[in-house]
Amino acid sequence: MLGGSTVLLFLGLPVAFTFLAINLAGAVLFLGGEAGLTQLARNSVQSVASFSLTPIPLFILMGEVLFHTGLAVKVIDGVERLIRQVPGRLAVVAVVAGTVFSAISGSTIATTAMLGSLMLPVMLKRGYHPTMATGPIMAIGAVDMLIPPSALTVLLGSLSGISISKLLIGGVIPGLILAAAFVVYIIVRVKLEPSLAPPSELAEYEGWEKLRPFVQYVLPLVSIFAIVVASMSAGWATPTESAAIGALATMVLALAYRALTVTAMVAALRGTVGISGMILFIIVGATTFSQILSFSGASSGLVSLITGQGLPPMAVLAGMMLLLIFLGIFVDQVSMMLITLPIFMPVVQALGVDLVWFGVMFLICMQLGLLLPPHGLLLMTMKGVSPPEVRMSHIFQAVIPYVVMSILVLALVFLVPAVATWLPKLLA
Repeated sequence: MLGGSTVLLFLGLPVAFTFLAINLAGAVLFLGGEAGLTQLARNSVQSVASFSLTPIPLFILMGEVLFHTGLAVKVIDGVERLIRQVPGRLAVVAVVAGTVFSAISGSTIATTAMLGSLMLPVMLKRGYHPTMATGPIMAIGAVDMLIPPSALTVLLGSLSGISISKLLIGGVIPGLILAAAFVVYIIVRVKLEPSLAPPSELAEYEGWEKLRPFVQYVLPLVSIFAIVVASMSAGWATPTESAAIGALATMVLALAYRALTVTAMVAALRGTVGISGMILFIIVGATTFSQILSFSGASSGLVSLITGQGLPPMAVLAGMMLLLIFLGIFVDQVSMMLITLPIFMPVVQALGVDLVWFGVMFLICMQLGLLLPPHGLLLMTMKGVSPPEVRMSHIFQAVIPYVVMSILVLALVFLVPAVATWLPKLLA
């Protein structure tokens, strides 16, 4: 089943249809012919009728509303006025603005596409080398997965049985460490090689004029992130209710700024339906796939095989992370979850590993997959919004330092679990 699904993915069949085809074959072979197909249909309905999946479309809607109403542009302006003249200033602005946008958007692709279409032309016009212009935008787009709200984090929690609220909060500190590392790298790199990002004359703002866009736009929008995280961590609201509060607050703010037109709202809803429909269709395949693996005895057999080797838990986890990074070169993030979680989760539970710690490391590996050449989703997104002079070779070259930094943060979380588990435990 794993081999068949991998072959179909490599042949270019969409993820949802790949798992549907494998599930049909598995239901006939392992669940008992026609009765198995009936069970397959019943399982499919139950898998997407889960209330725990409701945050996914709501988190996506938050990002889509910000993108289509133009409020994201205001965030960039507010951040840009506060950052003083430092080496690679616009690249630093992209990272800081991307971090802020990550806190109010549930989609990595939306963050990358928005920053790429708005900031890349400006950076290139001011003489930035294509690698210095594209790298930070892609890197911070991937960090979106770690900083809540994140649709893929909700999906991971739902499929793995890890607490969604703890997983969402657990990614905050690793995400902020990565963002800070990117800023330091940009400043040091440009200091060593100033031709990568020539300094440019910029309008200087003083007093209230400097703070106005930040106070007017950035603080109210970031307060949505604070409300979502606080309501979850304090136990006032479930992840679903927190997501609903966040989506409502985003729309109310857009209305207050007179940015929420009927056209923008329709575009945001269409985008949300498209992305959510794709994710839910994939969940149908994922759930049944893991049930067939379990029913056939494959899951318990693999667990016994791995735990019977006598390897220390850290060695088993290290092997899992290496496999995830390898898979990230070839397949997308949802496929990684579908292929590995049915096997990984029983092993992790048998080893008695902290599930939130494991989940955050899983997220960092998926974030790496977004950036790994040649098929990284954000590399394709960046190429799609780049002008013709930015070649694919520039994009591949640009992303390598950020991949190295992400691997170092993964190693940090692996060796110091408290980086991922301290905040969830503090807020629990």
